Amino acid sequence: MDRMTKAKKLLILIGSPRRAGNSATLAEAVRRGAEEAGIQANVRFIDDFISSFLRDCRECRLDNGECGITDQFRKLFFDDFLPSDGFVLCSPIYWYGLSAQAKAFFDRTFCYYAASYPDSERIMEEMSAKRIGLVLSSEETYPGAALGITHQIQEFSRYTRSEFIGVVRGVGNSRGEVESDPSLPVAAAVRLGQQFFELNYTDYNMNTVRSSRVWPKNE
Repeated sequence: MDRMTKAKKLLILIGSPRRAGNSATLAEAVRRGAEEAGIQANVRFIDDFISSFLRDCRECRLDNGECGITDQFRKLFFDDFLPSDGFVLCSPIYWYGLSAQAKAFFDRTFCYYAASYPDSERIMEEMSAKRIGLVLSSEETYPGAALGITHQIQEFSRYTRSEFIGVVRGVGNSRGEVESDPSLPVAAAVRLGQQFFELNYTDYNMNTVRSSRVWPKNE
């Protein structure tokens, strides 16, 4: 690995409350792969930091501009999320959407990029231009179960000028059962971590100047 790759920071966010569940199993696989590639990877359970949903900032923002909600979201956001070069969101599929914990994380960022926060311009800049991966676990195999979440993260990526590089999905119900999924999502999660900052990313428009080949030709 070159020095630039070793310097990269990857945040792995787990939106499940289950410490040994399928989402955590896949998150650990991402972490393992990333560290094998020399990437600094940190795993965080969102509900260790968030105890409240977004409120009306006009009602609870403190006089100094800080968020008035007394939990640890600020620490997660400032210490782990903003300094990261990329993040992987690991969530179970609940009612065909993200877990409440995962959704609350994105909602709470509004407290700091809203114009009412004194340093919002810097926050918006540091929220932008990251690499983003998505890891999902669900009981059902129905492909459409993941489409809404995938689209949501895709649009977050567009909004923040980030690169949405890939999705891994595992199927399982009981604790750790995702390891028995014949599609091998644990191995895919390891590869996602290993290749996170190297995977080819393209998002073409009609007038994009591009080569006629996607991959280098083997001589």
